[in-house]
Amino acid sequence: MINVAVIMGKMHSGGKKSLVMEYYRNIDKTQVQFDFICDDDSNSIPYDEIEKLGGRVYLIPRYQKIFSNIRAIIRICKTNKYDIVHGYNGTMNVFAMYAAKKAGVKIRINESISMGHKSDKRNILKMILRPFSKMFTTHFASNGLECGKWQFGKRIIEKNNFNVFKTIINTDCYKYNQDLRLKCRNELNIENKIVFGHIGRLTAQKNTIFLIEIFNEICKIVDNAILMIIGDGDLKEEMLKKINDYNLQDKVLYLGRREDIIQFYNAMDCFLLPSLYEGLPVVGIEAQCLGLPIVFSTEVPKESSPCDDLGLFVDLNKPAREWALKAVEWANKNIRVDHSSQIANLGFNSVNEAKRLLEWYKEIY
Repeated sequence: MINVAVIMGKMHSGGKKSLVMEYYRNIDKTQVQFDFICDDDSNSIPYDEIEKLGGRVYLIPRYQKIFSNIRAIIRICKTNKYDIVHGYNGTMNVFAMYAAKKAGVKIRINESISMGHKSDKRNILKMILRPFSKMFTTHFASNGLECGKWQFGKRIIEKNNFNVFKTIINTDCYKYNQDLRLKCRNELNIENKIVFGHIGRLTAQKNTIFLIEIFNEICKIVDNAILMIIGDGDLKEEMLKKINDYNLQDKVLYLGRREDIIQFYNAMDCFLLPSLYEGLPVVGIEAQCLGLPIVFSTEVPKESSPCDDLGLFVDLNKPAREWALKAVEWANKNIRVDHSSQIANLGFNSVNEAKRLLEWYKEIY
């Protein structure tokens, strides 16, 4: 049995949680077992599921209390004598890698699942740590080549101690369902609407305020547009104010934080992701698996759109009006066909990638 400590940082709703839990659900737990080490201000830890699958959750002081954070990781690693520490906390992994080394853990995997952008003030620490993030690491991973290159540099990703483990989803669940689409649209009273959607944290990274500006322009082009937003974050109040300022209250469905999202993907006509940066976003793969057209910013890696007929990239320097015109064009493609088999065959399937991760653990252990 290989015992792995997974360093999550903050385990909130969103792509990181979805990614790691999908690997955990599908990996062979007769050969490997995960424990999760999470900051104590995490707001979406699935305790029951983790415990049911045989894992444990350890809460540690949040990274803002960095010395206490490091000491807690050292203590937990020494107590449990992990074979591998696998960090999913971006450039902050440098602290976990240091702690794991101090605790005597021989295999220390540093995984990059996101990038950064200079215009996001919250990225200041990320940018400062980026040159040092390779330190104390024995093996490197990322959910896409561009993401790995951004954090570790080209020389690292060309070495044999680097591996890509794709953003994965359960392709059997994320299938387009016409009946579910009609049911959801009926329940929300949006049967005759063109539904634009966004699922994600309401943060500067996701460009939440620009999203509302885009939709305001969309409403000037089509009368029957609806924007469905699912998520929560520190820009929630500013977003709601922007919606009020544009008098869009009757055209925006804000559904808060939700876990039951498949029905909403089915109900949408076009997904909007004008992010300042991403790694390889889970929502992008989920949307395309269901055959949902998606408009990305050009700051999102091209590998986020494995289905050429579904992904459109627009420069963030373009005004909201141009984004709106492209979004309306893309929403009218009317190509809602299930793409789950294609997504699975391209390597984004949970079962196959979890097997690859297990084989890598066994190889380096």
